[in-house]
Amino acid sequence: MSNLHSFDSVWDALEDDPIIAENLKLRSILLMAIIKNIESRSINQTETAKLLGITQPRVSALLKGKIEDFRLDTLVNIAHRLGLHIDLKIAA
Repeated sequence: MSNLHSFDSVWDALEDDPIIAENLKLRSILLMAIIKNIESRSINQTETAKLLGITQPRVSALLKGKIEDFRLDTLVNIAHRLGLHIDLKIAA
């Protein structure tokens, strides 16, 4: 008999609290979209910081994927400043 478990996402595997796992999933999706958008612009971190209204060290943390440093609402604000539009689906 195997003790292997199946999870819907890596966040479900890493986090026991389903509320925290869901928040991490949403932040992860948004963070990846933001990083992709910034990288496609070919601008440096100083220019990115000015565009986003944040400091260069925050841009560095963002581009390094430091998800723990960014709340969901902060990521939504950054995405908006990049011209990204976010659609939210809620399922029961």
